[in-house]
Amino acid sequence: MPTDQIRLLLAEDVTMLRAALASLLELEPDLKVAVDVERGDEILAAALEHRPDVAVIDVDLPGLDGISAAEDLGRRLPECRVLILTSLGRPGTLRRALSARVAGFLLKDAPPSQLVDAIRRLHAGQRVIDPQLALATWDGQDNPLSRREIEVLREAAKGADPADIAARLYLSKGTVRNYLTTIVIKLGARNRVDAIRIAQESGWIP
Repeated sequence: MPTDQIRLLLAEDVTMLRAALASLLELEPDLKVAVDVERGDEILAAALEHRPDVAVIDVDLPGLDGISAAEDLGRRLPECRVLILTSLGRPGTLRRALSARVAGFLLKDAPPSQLVDAIRRLHAGQRVIDPQLALATWDGQDNPLSRREIEVLREAAKGADPADIAARLYLSKGTVRNYLTTIVIKLGARNRVDAIRIAQESGWIP
């Protein structure tokens, strides 16, 4: 067994896809899947126990989204490089990933050879960003929402009504309604549901 293997953490919630990806990566003599998980809130504990060199994380995970998990890893295990995989090339999602100091960002439909190359480059200290997504991000719209508006909209996206949002964020119901109205106007949305859709497609909320 090679002594200079790159140890990997793999986070993917679809069991069959996770197993297939692990098998694919372990065909490479210098790659070793040290641990795999199916939930975002399992990533940090698994990483602290197994100390991977590179974490390959799906952006959409139950429990905790991939980018939030990457932020946790950056604080607790900064030596672990993070590669985010996504099936949707949303420019706003890439912006969130870059803000979280994620080292790599690839689309899931990238060729396997590109994924393997990205892992090796990350391990070597480089950054890897899908070029088409990077271009779309450069041309994309900046997030017009304030931090508080994002918090309110994130709760609304979870199905919370204004009373629930007010209780969770320690605001009055009137203030929450004002935030939601402002959000709809800022995003040029038809209603609250449309505002959630726009924000999710832009990557401004998970």
